[in-house]
Amino acid sequence: MASTLEKGIAFVLALLVGGTTSFQLYKDWATTGLDNQVTKLLLGLMAFGCLLVLLACVGVLGGG
Repeated sequence: MASTLEKGIAFVLALLVGGTTSFQLYKDWATTGLDNQVTKLLLGLMAFGCLLVLLACVGVLGGG
C-alpha cells in the first residue's frame, strides 16, 4: 500500500516538474549566451530525470 502511494505521488510530481521544466526549456530555447546555455543544459537534465522517474513509476525501470 505504501509503495503504491509513494509511486503515485512521485508520478504526479514528476509530471508537474517535468511539464514545468519542458515549458521553461521551450521558452528559453532561442536565447544565447553562456549562462543561458548552462540553464538549458540543466533544464534538459532535469527533464530527463523526470522521464526516468516516470518510467520507474510505471515499472519499466527498476525492480517494479
